[in-house]
Amino acid sequence: MTSLLDRSLSLPSGGSLKNRIAKAAMTEGLADPGNRATARLAALYRRWGEGGAGLLVTGNVMVDRRYLERPGNVAIDGPQSEEQIAALKAWAGAARDAGADIWMQISHAGRQTPKIVATEPVAPSAVDLDLPGGTFATPRALTGAEIEEVIERFVHAASIAKQTGFTGVQIHAAHGYLISAFLSPLVNRREDEWGGPLENRARLLMRVVRETRARLGSGYAVSVKLNSSDFQKGGFAPEDSLRVTEWLNEAGVDLLEISGGSYEQPAMMDIEGMEARHEETRRETTREREAYFLIYAEEMRRVAQMPLMVTGGFRSRAGMEDALSGGACDVCGIARPLCVDPDLPGKLLRGEVDAAPSYEKRLRIGPGVLGPNSSIDILRALNGFGVMAFFYRNIFRLADGLEAKDRMAVLPAFVRHQMHEAAAAKALTGR
Repeated sequence: MTSLLDRSLSLPSGGSLKNRIAKAAMTEGLADPGNRATARLAALYRRWGEGGAGLLVTGNVMVDRRYLERPGNVAIDGPQSEEQIAALKAWAGAARDAGADIWMQISHAGRQTPKIVATEPVAPSAVDLDLPGGTFATPRALTGAEIEEVIERFVHAASIAKQTGFTGVQIHAAHGYLISAFLSPLVNRREDEWGGPLENRARLLMRVVRETRARLGSGYAVSVKLNSSDFQKGGFAPEDSLRVTEWLNEAGVDLLEISGGSYEQPAMMDIEGMEARHEETRRETTREREAYFLIYAEEMRRVAQMPLMVTGGFRSRAGMEDALSGGACDVCGIARPLCVDPDLPGKLLRGEVDAAPSYEKRLRIGPGVLGPNSSIDILRALNGFGVMAFFYRNIFRLADGLEAKDRMAVLPAFVRHQMHEAAAAKALTGR
């Protein structure tokens, strides 16, 4: 019997995905010092394309080189040289040649631009990130004219994606980046047409989606990644997400990916923030299931007219098939496991494996490494960043044509990653 995962999915724009497994977005950090695409990105996505997923969503491609999520982001910022157009075509072509659709995720980091990239990031309002360590500077509020420019930057990046062979785009409106920050009343304290009631706070997202659709035409895939919740008291809440979804129904969206959280409350990585998550009761219900955001997708299904994608926590074929058969989602996103086993989608589709291992459980920094007086908060933060570094290092290995490692010393991986980011920032800024 054919697995539900192996069924194609027709999209509202007229295209289709060959199966229901997507490689979800993960930041790659593989751009050159000019934030241009590289041969390493093409090699990585050819490898992931060969792995069997029907859809590959890229990591953040930034619409403004001044405000990056990390130094190694690709940025589409103004006119593109012939060399950059060729590099983007090679990146998209590598995935398509391997049999996968590839959608460019376009994003603006906003106030989550690290200080090593921008000493004065931008945001809807001048609200600091509530995080220790001094990684992020105080942002300044965008002017109305700058917001209009941001919209055109998203539309321009999307048009370059289409021109260079990407089969779709995903507009990143989650995880605390700029569009997500506009949606949040905690961060968006404006009193003009871009702030206040939800309709105003969602204006940036809706303008970007509608103008992107108008520029690219009705036959091209346009998707959105949206938080189900910020999981912060007073932030973007599930009822807000449902209302925004109703508006997106009328905007020509092909696929809505449900996620949640931000740097302050990183629910998208199943990591606890510095404070307790708002709506903790709802979240505990999801702990009995694989996917973190599945219960929110089930609620979203009541209003969403477009296909839904859920990413975060899926590990087993049975869990994914259960989500599909129950109607909670139409596409199952997998991210971190593909950094270690890029062939996992094909193995799941062929029935060769039942589930991906939980690599995170093998990776822990114990109190003995830091001394007996190490605080729980420090250990928790280092564990989270160390696990992330493990997956980043494996992305680099795959991009270089090497086999990934399923085990790695977490503290050295974390240190190497920090050194890499510092070197990349120096090459980027000259500081």
